Amino acid sequence: MQMSSLALILCSAALGFLIHSVLSRRRPARSPPLPPGPRPWPIVGNLPQLGPKPHQSMAALAQLYGPLLHLKMGFAHVVVAASAAVAQQFLKAHDANFSSRPPNAGAKHVAYNYQDMVFAPYGPRWRLFRKISALHLFSAKALDDFRHVRQDEVGILCRALAGAGQTPVRLGQMLNVCATNAISRVMMGKRVVGHDSGGSGGDEKAEEFKAMVVELMVLAGVFNIGDFIPALERFDLQRVVAKMKKLHTRFDNFLTTIVNDHTIDDQNKGHVDLLSTLISFKDGEDSLTDTEIKALLLNLFAAGTDTTSSTVEWAIAELIRHPEILSQAQQELDSIVGKNRFVTESDLPQLVYLQAVVKENFRLHPSTPLSLPRIAEKSCDINGYHIPKGSTLLVNVWAISRDSEQWADPLEFRPDRFLPGGEKPNVDVKGNDFELIPFGAGRRICAGMSLGIRMVQLLTATIVHAFDFDLANGLLPQKLNMEEAYGLTLQRAEPLIVHPKPRLAYHVYKA
Repeated sequence: MQMSSLALILCSAALGFLIHSVLSRRRPARSPPLPPGPRPWPIVGNLPQLGPKPHQSMAALAQLYGPLLHLKMGFAHVVVAASAAVAQQFLKAHDANFSSRPPNAGAKHVAYNYQDMVFAPYGPRWRLFRKISALHLFSAKALDDFRHVRQDEVGILCRALAGAGQTPVRLGQMLNVCATNAISRVMMGKRVVGHDSGGSGGDEKAEEFKAMVVELMVLAGVFNIGDFIPALERFDLQRVVAKMKKLHTRFDNFLTTIVNDHTIDDQNKGHVDLLSTLISFKDGEDSLTDTEIKALLLNLFAAGTDTTSSTVEWAIAELIRHPEILSQAQQELDSIVGKNRFVTESDLPQLVYLQAVVKENFRLHPSTPLSLPRIAEKSCDINGYHIPKGSTLLVNVWAISRDSEQWADPLEFRPDRFLPGGEKPNVDVKGNDFELIPFGAGRRICAGMSLGIRMVQLLTATIVHAFDFDLANGLLPQKLNMEEAYGLTLQRAEPLIVHPKPRLAYHVYKA
């Protein structure tokens, strides 16, 4: 009787196990959980927790919840990559799935309704814009063909700084004029803004143009409630859209004048430059519309001016605060370049320490602290977490480059970490080393990265070589305010105001 009962129990157990196995195979497996993150508020989600400097707030949240962070912004899922390993998963292993941009007010109301290269959906038009830019704007040949323009504009900047006399200058403003004219001369063969003779920071037109670009970057960096809660879009509660529309009108007037004047010049003079090349595509197989040409110009002026000037402004501020590093950089420049001429681009490969200074500045002060957003085309799993279709991806470049697991003394300005014998001698900024990606990585890496690197290196090297600096109003270097003001680009909370003191031979500063 006992044996029969035992057999019945064993048979029942075996049958139960078989049924469970069949049912388990039929039921879909539970999807992994969402990445961890703070509890969202009703309706608005985590938007109120981001504060005025979202890159810093998100870095602090990542310290609590981990390097793959989930936020709810309104009704949208947002995932934040805050470590090199997580960023590599998104931008390399899953790059194809995150190659388009999410809908946003800036692309719609400023960037010609997604007809530019930065915000265009991943597809044939985006690939065309990228191909044209890679071939005609940012190829090694195109950059070499116009190196004399960049060197000329940097020389004009240095003469303006030398002519300032005892007048303090707003360095960022003058750097912006230089970067703007370097791009405009390559694009259309002429300068569009100028330095005033007094050296106080640029003429009225230059100040207006920089203000437009800064406003664009500030507005583009705002987390607009209407982007995340569609029902509220038409109310424009933050007045962001209204400001974007006004700014777009100003930019469009500026760009329309440039294109129209340039077309007339071409007809009258047979002038050929990069804008002429873009205009020539209007009649080809890969035709561009006037709107697409203006949208590409907007990308170039917005992405290639303020990012460059703010990055170099941060670099000079760091060198003023670290006189021993400044002295070492100047010794290298004096030994290679001498004191009877300005730096040229051909000098840059020999300036090993100066390149380390620039890399360290890119690390501590990335021009875009939060990457431009990307969107998940389909659901995927990353690091054991579920990323729903339609999620917005943000890569916290600022947090990654200050990660104590990657960098020794991450808050210290230490160029030697990139030198032979340092902790990161082979790390570069070109998108392959994910602990340092100031230009992004993957398909959507900054198209103008090569130009940006050259311009930042040339400007930093030339200014460090050509000048010593005292801070305005007798301010001591250790008291210099290094606070950040958030926008799409990383601005200084207070502009760097300095007294430039020429250190090269007198004749070098003469036209």
